Amino acid sequence: MQIETEILVIGGGLAGLTAALHLQQSGFHVTLIEKKPYPHHKVCGEYVSNEVLPYLSWLGISFESLKPALITSLQFSSVSGSFLNASLPLGGFGLSRYVMDDFLYQELLKRGVSVLFDTVNQVLYKNDLFYVETNANKQFVASHVLGAFGKRSSLDKTLGRDFMQSKSPYLAVKAHYEGEFPSNLVALHNFSGGYCGISKVEDNKLNICYLANFNRFKHFKNIESYQQEVLYKNKFLKTILEDSRMIFETPLTISQICFESKEPVFDHILMIGDTAALIHPLCGNGMAMAIHSAKIASELLIRFSQSKGLSRKVMEKEYTKQWKGLFQRRLFAGKILSAVFSNPTIQKLALGTLTKMPGLLSRTIKMTHGKPLSISQ
Repeated sequence: MQIETEILVIGGGLAGLTAALHLQQSGFHVTLIEKKPYPHHKVCGEYVSNEVLPYLSWLGISFESLKPALITSLQFSSVSGSFLNASLPLGGFGLSRYVMDDFLYQELLKRGVSVLFDTVNQVLYKNDLFYVETNANKQFVASHVLGAFGKRSSLDKTLGRDFMQSKSPYLAVKAHYEGEFPSNLVALHNFSGGYCGISKVEDNKLNICYLANFNRFKHFKNIESYQQEVLYKNKFLKTILEDSRMIFETPLTISQICFESKEPVFDHILMIGDTAALIHPLCGNGMAMAIHSAKIASELLIRFSQSKGLSRKVMEKEYTKQWKGLFQRRLFAGKILSAVFSNPTIQKLALGTLTKMPGLLSRTIKMTHGKPLSISQ
């Protein structure tokens, strides 16, 4: 038997959960499919720019009870030992995906959104409807589908998305630690072949998440030896890792992280969050972008339902236009910054210039962040 729903959200990360909340609040019947029960950890930097706070407030969401770390400052260091400090124009907060996603999931349940733990294996668009099948042999019919199934999924391969044709050289590693670290600071420490983000989350836990070159990583027998031989070359990372105790039994890892171009709309599915694009972690703003993309997709779906003159084709073009207008510059800035700080010679020159010109540093930070989100729906 087919299950009918107005909107089906595939994936229950930040983007999918936020979109489901927005659309349910606007009167839609929403079904969300997530492959893993909550709560669960994810490989993520776990820093969120305050640009999303007005929107979350409009959704009736406050994370204050979770006691996030309040972050106001940025530190960046190079392998050579050079470093710079800066204030974050808007600031942000640190909160683990373990508690944040579960908090939003519980809110969905309170508001009556249907949530199914299953894996989608097929999406077909026919006669202006979507037909969706899952591993548990559930069949759905939906007027609209939002794709929020993460950085790289088997569903991407089934759909035939172009970026799946090539392998990516990146691997990410993340774990929580106990250790001394300023609660108001997010740090980005460069090492040969990658960089590491460090910041506090709730309960004074320390999140350490780094992006590494897989071809170099695979030459080491384990994560610990890689960290000692590569990350420890940065004195800041060496001190932090040596003086901290890992809370996880083992670090979480994810490979094949793709920063290449993806499509904001594919086969009439509106892609949101990392499913639409992934910004380099060096920019530290992927979580805010995920929430923002959910907002613009939701607002357009509402407009589509309210306006007989807005065709699906026009809506999809408008979503692509808005998505590119909001995020393409950030993605480009992320690629440039990643290239600059992966070259030791250019990195040294860039750090020297930014240290002498704090105004330029502030503008660089703003290039990868947005303004506080205004509400139109």
